[in-house]
Amino acid sequence: MAKKSMVEREVKRAKLVNKFAAKRASLKAIIEDQSKPMEDRFKATLKLAELPRNSSATRLHNRCQLTGRPHAYYRKLKLSRIMLRDLASFGRIPGMVKSSW
Repeated sequence: MAKKSMVEREVKRAKLVNKFAAKRASLKAIIEDQSKPMEDRFKATLKLAELPRNSSATRLHNRCQLTGRPHAYYRKLKLSRIMLRDLASFGRIPGMVKSSW
């Protein structure tokens, strides 16, 4: 089980990303628009830099939904490899069978 503080930090980051997503997108559109004057694009860059760092989507880290483990994460299932194996062994994941040969 991951530290509770780390899991909560990720939840906080996810909320910030959702809160500032529209504002970030509009500022980035202004910055990338070559037809706008250089001054406006520079002001947009400064405003983007003033936003909280944790509001950037690149700061999010995938974590297992059950344990909070950040490594060996399967995106499709949103589980770590350990929980995937446990649930599959107990037959809790439909269609998944433990392989043996």
